[in-house]
Amino acid sequence: MTAPVAQRRPIRIANCSGFYGDRIDAAKHMVDGGPIDVLTGDYLAELTMLILWKARQRDSEAGYARTFLTQLEQVLGTCLDRGIRIVTNAGGLNPQGLAEKVAKVAASLGLSPHVAYVTGDNLVDRIGALQAAGEPFENLDTGRKLAELGVEPVTANAYLGGWGIAAALESGADIVVTPRVTDASLVLGPAAWWHRWERTYWDQLAGAVAAGHVIECGPQACGGNYSFLSEITDRRYPGFPIAEVAADGSSVITKHADTGGLVSIGTVTAQLLYEIAGPAYANPDVIAHFDTVQLSQEGPDRVLLHGTRGSAPSDRLKVAVNYLGGYRNTMTLVITGLDIEEKAAWARQELFDLLGGEAAFDAVDVQLLRFDHENAEVNALATAHLRITVKDRDRARVGRAFSDATMALPLGGYAGFHTTTPPTSESAYGVYWPTLVSRDIVTQRVVLGDGSELVIPHSPSEPETRWPESASWQTSHPTAGDLAGTTARPADTSERVRVPLGRLVGARSGDKGGNANVGIWARDDATYGWLVAELTAEKLVDLVPEASGLEVHRYELANLRALNFVIVGLLGEGVASATRPDPQAKGLAEYVRSRHIDIPVDLVR
Repeated sequence: MTAPVAQRRPIRIANCSGFYGDRIDAAKHMVDGGPIDVLTGDYLAELTMLILWKARQRDSEAGYARTFLTQLEQVLGTCLDRGIRIVTNAGGLNPQGLAEKVAKVAASLGLSPHVAYVTGDNLVDRIGALQAAGEPFENLDTGRKLAELGVEPVTANAYLGGWGIAAALESGADIVVTPRVTDASLVLGPAAWWHRWERTYWDQLAGAVAAGHVIECGPQACGGNYSFLSEITDRRYPGFPIAEVAADGSSVITKHADTGGLVSIGTVTAQLLYEIAGPAYANPDVIAHFDTVQLSQEGPDRVLLHGTRGSAPSDRLKVAVNYLGGYRNTMTLVITGLDIEEKAAWARQELFDLLGGEAAFDAVDVQLLRFDHENAEVNALATAHLRITVKDRDRARVGRAFSDATMALPLGGYAGFHTTTPPTSESAYGVYWPTLVSRDIVTQRVVLGDGSELVIPHSPSEPETRWPESASWQTSHPTAGDLAGTTARPADTSERVRVPLGRLVGARSGDKGGNANVGIWARDDATYGWLVAELTAEKLVDLVPEASGLEVHRYELANLRALNFVIVGLLGEGVASATRPDPQAKGLAEYVRSRHIDIPVDLVR
């Protein structure tokens, strides 16, 4: 349903944090840099929940993003003076605890803001009862049931939506602290409150989700982590993003004046493609169809995001489960000069002979990373790394017993042996388990400053709607109809030149649990026509040999001139347990762009 367009001006929502540990002074810069209505901060990633759990084992009052309090001290007085609301998911595993700390910080400043917090996401103590009641907690990627593992999760948090935030703001809250809400909820909630949207205004809500996804990672929308470096002429640290969300759900993505970086169709496209799967982007309040998003440059550092269509959400909620997988340790051996592979094989044999064989461990991962050049002009360019990781439920087996064993090799192993670090101790690692539950088992509540509670009902849903990340949404090959309705066509030429793919297209990559996504976009219709015809899932595997044998999903977003690929299982069981040198696949996109491919001559500039 689409609402009549109201006359209230767009709400200016600024983000000051893209992760726990982001730039500490960003909140002050966003508040002091120009007019805003809402200051948001996104602190939670899948790994962050495990980090907060570990913090809570040391201190039962912990479990939230402590850096938020430092940022709050710097801006709270100004925000109250100017009527700027603050909305943050820094509450993590302990939103009540953070809300109480916020009140203490405010009191120490002589201030008394209205503080509300959201709760209801935490399911960890209910998993056994829910399993007994029929919830299978099936892994979204593998289909395995959690009960098959025989593990006890340490965190389990449902992704909540934005209506609790909207209700808190409507009740007069100056500061809203949330636990695990979706990142986009930090924008959807304030926008829905400001514009008085109804639950079934699907297109407006979807537009807010798209805007929220763009600004959730801070300066990435403003030129950070951007492929086309030459387009960024202002090389100061990029500004943090602002979404000016209008009553019809459209938005302008911008940044404060006199800040570094760039806001362009390219930077916004890159962020829209970041860490997504299919074009149907699921949120608890709406499914936003990213293949309907349209972008236009409205002026310097101002990009209009409009046309986003929405539909009713699923009656299932995504849940992020983490459990302790065991212990791990890594030692990296440096190999120099000649006979690299033979030296690596001997080192592996010697080391595991000393340790009782590779079968003595639950898991062993050995990677030979080749940085060496023939006849290198400096010593460092003649080296390769042999990276050896062991995992086991017995911490003693992978602790110093493992790393100390490598110290038997300097005098009895290959010539030139040395390591990148001294022997190291073991560390615990977690495993991420993405799953779905019936939303009927989740009750979102808002606790106001006076202790009263508001129960937030679920939005109307479509029970038959499949979860958008399911395989039914994937395409593996382009078809003749893929270009219908666009001006994009494959280039009409038989002459080709072999160049890096990135000379033609941009890309951005990231992690989706154990999966990696790579979004690739073209800057004109002709290039997109070639891209959509040429870059099949099979071709991507040719470019990324690590993906060989893995399931690869391919999705088309013609309005953005983009393809998105999801490589299932590339990151193992998630960032906390991944043994890949780039465990969050942050560099995967630039690797793909560096790969050489035959491109029509008339497309190469």
